Amino acid sequence: MLSQTVEYALRAVVYLADQSPNARTTSQIAEATHVPPAYMSKVLQGLCRAKVLRSQRGIGGGMSLVNAPEELTILDVVNAVEPIGRIESCPLGLKVHGVHLCALHRRLDNALAAVEDAFRSTTLAEVLADPNPSVPLCDLPGRST
Repeated sequence: MLSQTVEYALRAVVYLADQSPNARTTSQIAEATHVPPAYMSKVLQGLCRAKVLRSQRGIGGGMSLVNAPEELTILDVVNAVEPIGRIESCPLGLKVHGVHLCALHRRLDNALAAVEDAFRSTTLAEVLADPNPSVPLCDLPGRST
């Protein structure tokens, strides 16, 4: 359901949330999240354009979160990369349906709405605080797996 780019963006922001408020370089983020550096660079640029991350040049520079992990939701990250496409009218363009979705497309849109709600109600801080012994999305330094 989620693209590889969204997966990589989520890995990056989870890593940066864990390291917050410290900045990390693109190379550090790519290594920690197991993402090819060139691909990670493009993902990070997109997150900067969407104002999820900030970039600072120079010694001690790198990427960091614009907002605290308690204020950044999974939906914020997903929408910054590839917004969830809700179904607002018949995808087949059937005029007989008008603005009323058929039973199939209404149920599909309801499922998308539920995913959106789940992502909207989950902050990065909550993801990191989860007591699950499996580390979220990637191996984070200083955490056992």
